[in-house]
Amino acid sequence: MSSQTGNSANAYLRTKVMTASPEELRLMLLDGAIKFARQGREGMEQKDYEASFNGLSQCRNIVLELITTIRPEFDPELSERVQSLYTFMYQELVEASFEKQPERIGRVIELLEYERETWVMLMERLARERQPDGAPPVAIAGQVTGEGSSLQIEA
Repeated sequence: MSSQTGNSANAYLRTKVMTASPEELRLMLLDGAIKFARQGREGMEQKDYEASFNGLSQCRNIVLELITTIRPEFDPELSERVQSLYTFMYQELVEASFEKQPERIGRVIELLEYERETWVMLMERLARERQPDGAPPVAIAGQVTGEGSSLQIEA
């Protein structure tokens, strides 16, 4: 990637993040966690431990961010459950990395993909609830590249 292309991509990403709603930011985090977990698993399977370390480190950082941004004041019981799930994922990533077990990373990816699908459905529901009566439906579409996971939901 040329310096010019890299700068353009960074500027685009920066703008996208700065203008995103909290719901969209969380979706971006989930997309990033899935992407990096896949990179980490692929690196481990290919015995490219530097790529595995980099991907899993990035994924763990994102999962940690997901844990710390949960706001329990809205629903303490649900918040505790979600926090426990993310904590489990974090531990699985750490142990999979130490024990060189890509299948454990695969289980984390499945959980992250399920969480992503659930989050997109919630975003869609919120978009419908926020719509004025008679307004055309808002579509939320997302796609995580690689491993065939794609999700598009339209109202």
